[in-house]
Amino acid sequence: MTMTEQSAKPAEEETARCAHHDGHGPGSSAEAPESPRERVNRRWNEVLQETRVTQTGVQILFGFLLSVAFTPLFRELGTVDRVIYVLTVVLGASATGSLIAPVSIHRFLSGQRMKDEVVEAACRLMMCGMVLLALTIGCTLLLILRFVVPGVLAEVLVGGVMLWFGLCWYVLPLRLRRRAARRPLTDDA
Repeated sequence: MTMTEQSAKPAEEETARCAHHDGHGPGSSAEAPESPRERVNRRWNEVLQETRVTQTGVQILFGFLLSVAFTPLFRELGTVDRVIYVLTVVLGASATGSLIAPVSIHRFLSGQRMKDEVVEAACRLMMCGMVLLALTIGCTLLLILRFVVPGVLAEVLVGGVMLWFGLCWYVLPLRLRRRAARRPLTDDA
């Protein structure tokens, strides 16, 4: 049974709980609470927007990675750099798969009255894809900086960038989520 088919009272409880979690709903703004159907439609539209942004980035990066093997300098890469390159390409392909998968899932399940399941699967795939994308960017940066910067400075710079990604993409959102969860669900209007 999907959320849109549940009885009104459990649906209202779910909406209130998830609305607080999402930052929408009573206490988060002066707007009226959204119905379960409105909520799943809003979440799906948000996933579509996020997917558009990340798909473009990962596809451009992956296309760049694929072209590197056909450049004259690629033949000069040592074993370690070739291993980094292969790992980077595999991570890029995996990120591409995860970030495009919501489109495929939607296409296969469209009209099956499974939107909440589709949204949940898409959200999980997006999170997985973002981790894979961060790793792909880190490995790409490592490959480039090992070629340009002498010594361990490349690894230090990549470590700093990956730390920054971790802070921006994961630590900050989790911190904001925890802070919002501590706020009481009251109507301040």
